[in-house]
Amino acid sequence: MSSIPTADDVLDPQVDVLPVEEVATALGVPVSRIYQSVRDGHLIAMRRAGQLCMPAVLIDGSEPVKGLSGTLTLLRDAGYTPTEMLRWLFAPDESLPGTPIDALRSNRGREVKRRAQALGF
Repeated sequence: MSSIPTADDVLDPQVDVLPVEEVATALGVPVSRIYQSVRDGHLIAMRRAGQLCMPAVLIDGSEPVKGLSGTLTLLRDAGYTPTEMLRWLFAPDESLPGTPIDALRSNRGREVKRRAQALGF
């Protein structure tokens, strides 16, 4: 499990998180697929109280939030670490308005990706 890149827990303690086992159940896949998705950069994980977990808002029903994987790729290409990616996704952005993860959840992924892409310049 040590090869799984994790973000520091930089989120408000009130942000709901799900253990990776619950994420796997929600997505209907084995836990090993969640680990692989984190390694591949399609999902982002963090440790809270020593447990590998993900913010619950990254999951939309039985799939990851639409546009999350592409946004994470753009942030990684811009040089962001997993901790910086997590912080960016949950940071208020007046130009959206709201946070990037809120915008992704409300089907405004194009706007979020535009902002993430601009970070690389």
